[in-house]
Amino acid sequence: MNFAPYQDTAPESERALSPPPRRSSSRSPNPRSPPPDHRGAKEPFQGSPLPDPSHFDGDSRANAGNGGFGNADIEGGRLNVNLFDTSLPMRMDYEAMMAYILLPPAGGVLLLLVEHKSDYVRFHAWQSSLLFTAVFIIHLIFSWSRVMSWIIFVLDVLAITFLAIHAYRDAGTLDRFEVPFFGRLASSFVDDE
Repeated sequence: MNFAPYQDTAPESERALSPPPRRSSSRSPNPRSPPPDHRGAKEPFQGSPLPDPSHFDGDSRANAGNGGFGNADIEGGRLNVNLFDTSLPMRMDYEAMMAYILLPPAGGVLLLLVEHKSDYVRFHAWQSSLLFTAVFIIHLIFSWSRVMSWIIFVLDVLAITFLAIHAYRDAGTLDRFEVPFFGRLASSFVDDE
């Protein structure tokens, strides 16, 4: 075949033609498989029964650190990946609760600096830092009024208690309780990390 840009003959004269169409009723050929051989056939699950559930309890310590999926993560290369792991030697629910109890917003900022593994804890640290920084600014603005300062202080303590309880209770399911403006902002910060 000649691939020169200027050819002496038309390319259609050298091109291979398609085979002529079939004159059958079906459009595509139907490949036929050989008939099944029923000699020596078994029921699908008759030959290999499922193991007893106690079979998997044998070495629970080997699989405890990685969620029970053998020695490596499915993605490969990462060992001991667990949604409930934290950087600090503390349970995740306590750590998320500490974001609100440990002198907000300073406790949230401290957790943002030391916690790198748990997105759940980082969300509550971001939310605590953002929310209680705004509350601190409101305290500064209304510091001239004793009554307003006490009202804001009581609301602040109620918010700390409410959010700490939610952080503790929702840790088992990893649900995030979001405060209207600051919760969405905290979620976007954690998701972008």
